[in-house]
Amino acid sequence: MNLTDLAFTPALEQARLIRQREISPLELVELYLQRIEKLNGQLGSYVTVAAELAIADATAKTEVIAYNSEELPPFFGVPIAIKDLNAVAGLPCAYGVKLLKKRISPEDDGVVSRIKQAGFIILGKTATSEVGMLPYTEPDGFPPARNPWHLDYTPGGSSGGSAAALAAGLCAIAQGSDGGGSIRGPASCCGLVGIKPSRGRVTHAPYGDRLSGIATNGPMGRTVADAAALLDAMSGYVVGDPYWLPDPDPSFLAAAQKPPGHLRIAFATTIEPVGAADPGCKQAVLDTVHLLQTMGHTVEPGCPDFSDLIEPFSVVWQAVLSEAGIPFIFLGKMNRWLLNRSRFHSSGKYLRAVGKMQMVARHIVAFFDAVDVLVLPTYLHSTIRIGEWATLRPSKTLEKIINWVAPCPPFNATGQPVVTIPTGFDQNGLPIGIQLIGRPAADATVIALAAQIEAAKPWIHHRPAFAKQD
Repeated sequence: MNLTDLAFTPALEQARLIRQREISPLELVELYLQRIEKLNGQLGSYVTVAAELAIADATAKTEVIAYNSEELPPFFGVPIAIKDLNAVAGLPCAYGVKLLKKRISPEDDGVVSRIKQAGFIILGKTATSEVGMLPYTEPDGFPPARNPWHLDYTPGGSSGGSAAALAAGLCAIAQGSDGGGSIRGPASCCGLVGIKPSRGRVTHAPYGDRLSGIATNGPMGRTVADAAALLDAMSGYVVGDPYWLPDPDPSFLAAAQKPPGHLRIAFATTIEPVGAADPGCKQAVLDTVHLLQTMGHTVEPGCPDFSDLIEPFSVVWQAVLSEAGIPFIFLGKMNRWLLNRSRFHSSGKYLRAVGKMQMVARHIVAFFDAVDVLVLPTYLHSTIRIGEWATLRPSKTLEKIINWVAPCPPFNATGQPVVTIPTGFDQNGLPIGIQLIGRPAADATVIALAAQIEAAKPWIHHRPAFAKQD
């Protein structure tokens, strides 16, 4: 196996190679650090590279492998990237804000603690849009994160750095977070599997949920099995969590290895009240529908109406800027405008928006009484160029954002599980993906269906030309 092939080897397979002593954690970490040094300057995927900490951790784990035959955690020695919205003790956590570049985290986020307990080695922190607000990753004071399939284009946001790093072979697997499509969009833009878990599946410890349940951490992987296994590692209740679900039985990895059985599936290529997907994104859904029919599933058109959701969701989403407490002058143009808007939202208006969002969510979830899974485009058109909207008025940019990401936020409002999988390419050679939305808490169902589609249309052999460098 050459070094590029090793860099793109799925994380579960890397874990197996480590346990069988065919490769060491130190060799893997050194490989990824070399690739980061060579490619990250052009890609902008990492904002912090924790080389010394990663090498020290890898050295210790390599010694354990050599002298200890005890059972090891599932991802022992596998390198991972962490989004820069999540705290890692001893590393900076800037939230994509230039003012905070040197702010060192005193402790791990709960999800990072679980990732460490699973045996992962953290390579560094990946780029995010400013305060995680935008679906492209171009925060002021940082280089833009670029899509490894075409460097003139964005990898999406706000988990754009994690997606770019994973797609370019600069880590084995990656963590992201999703408050309106921030895992699913970058996964779709970069040709990856992304999972937005059900509300309550992954802890927000130690800080708590700040956005009335719309945001969650989740995994990004090269394969459905990798992403499912990382979700297993990330999942679990921590005392005091405002939402929680029981641990899966069997595991999500087991779900990825078992056919889902016959499912009732709905699909749509138009999102009301926004409009229709472009031809490429529409065709991705229709191709998936045809495949699902050949698999024996019952597939019919249908979709909830999301018309009443945009306004209340926007109020809740924008509130993160007020909550963050970052001085107005230190924010970029778009976030300054959004913060200004949010200042006119009283606590009463916020609570009314939460209530309205929850009422609409009830109607959306009721749609799933008659179906098991809904298939939608991930975004309504393929990815945009770096800086494509930079000169627009903020109001026009917000309109563009809504018209791009419209299929994603409804399921942050409902808290339902969603898996995004790659299905093909657009006219510019950039990946396109689709979403599989499941019933509340039915993460295993959409994971199993995603794995079934992946087995019929494998994707893992696709690699961006930029990343094929030893």
